[in-house]
Amino acid sequence: MRKLDTLFIGLMLFSMFFGAGNLIFPPFLGAQSGTSYWLAMAGFIITGVGLPFAVLYAVSLVKGGAQTIANRVHPVFSTVFMVVVYLSIGPFLAIPRNANVAYEMGIKPFLGQSHSSLVLILFTVLFFTLVYVVSLNPSKMEKYMGRWITPALLLAMVVLCVAGFVKLDAPFQSPSAAYQSGAFSTGFLEGYNTMDALASLAFGIVILTSIQQRGIKDRKQLTNYTLKAGLIAGVLLSLVYVSLGLMGARMAASGSFENGTDILSAASTLLLGQSGKTLLGLIFTLACFTTVVGLTSACGQYFSNLIPRASYKTVVLAVTLVGFTLSNLGLNQILKVSVPFLVTAYPLTIVLITLTFFHRFFKNAKKVYGSALLFTGLFAVIGGLKAFGLKLGPVQTMSEFLPLSSVGLGWVVPAIAGTVIGLVISRFSSNTSAVGEELKAS
Repeated sequence: MRKLDTLFIGLMLFSMFFGAGNLIFPPFLGAQSGTSYWLAMAGFIITGVGLPFAVLYAVSLVKGGAQTIANRVHPVFSTVFMVVVYLSIGPFLAIPRNANVAYEMGIKPFLGQSHSSLVLILFTVLFFTLVYVVSLNPSKMEKYMGRWITPALLLAMVVLCVAGFVKLDAPFQSPSAAYQSGAFSTGFLEGYNTMDALASLAFGIVILTSIQQRGIKDRKQLTNYTLKAGLIAGVLLSLVYVSLGLMGARMAASGSFENGTDILSAASTLLLGQSGKTLLGLIFTLACFTTVVGLTSACGQYFSNLIPRASYKTVVLAVTLVGFTLSNLGLNQILKVSVPFLVTAYPLTIVLITLTFFHRFFKNAKKVYGSALLFTGLFAVIGGLKAFGLKLGPVQTMSEFLPLSSVGLGWVVPAIAGTVIGLVISRFSSNTSAVGEELKAS
């Protein structure tokens, strides 16, 4: 495969990752973390870039991808987990979030007080029609997104960031309460909001398909090219996150902001005037569009394989229709549901992928995977319910005694304990089986 093909696939992967959350959260992290910015950004990049890269690598190592990895726990777990992930990064959370943010930043600022639900409906009709058309042919996605849309997106980002570096020189402010004593862990948790680690479980199929269409069939070569494409996307994402975060940190001196969109809106207008607002609208629209196309295509490939009677085109149509419907509910409602889900889903994904890299050392892998994911899942669900605002009484009190629970990582020790218990059970089972074989032989 040509180096240029690898570059274009890497650019396509970047554009698939780079959506609403990737734009919104880094500048807000910069504004909130202040003088603790670099520590907070390090944590953010680990979960926002490093973890998705690790997931892509793990998926490329295993024939059958994420489904096969999850099967190591149990086939039922695998199906349920993957369906929930695809629905969440697809039509029920990530897709409507991106479409709604594209409207909020790309169209609404130019409407003044005249915006209405009808305008949102008209925008989403056009948006999802284009998504449907581009998603119908996965083989041409690299051409549309890697060669045309992504370069335009990167050029617009470069213009905005360079203007920020030249004109913004305010000193960093004192960090907010959340970043005063736990900047790294807070940044680590903020990286969840990009949803990119979960998206990697789905994007792995799209990237591997793009590579295989160029005649690459050998598993080692597939992994090698996936790593190269992932590295290109990861470097670009890191540069964008750092740049947006620095912009947010410099803008903090200009006033208080409710979220990252407010910061970027104020910064673009301050730096480039009315044309800055137009540029920002273009960035958000392109970023959200490419991500929705990638997620729609991934859902189409997964569910058409899971349900043989459902063709790829049928699934793509269903995903776009559901995404269109939920996009018109409003951004606040979508975000309210997404945070508790991410607090639950990310620990399971992190543990599952971590175990994948040590798989060859497990003799009875299902016992190790099952025990680790059971312990992780129990405390991840507790964290998700807490994030949803539910009071869990004694259960919540008990969970708060766990190490790292104060920084939102209370699931780590249970995950380690579950893994150790699984290893002990696995070793005991192996020894028992060996003794049984010896007795039969004698």
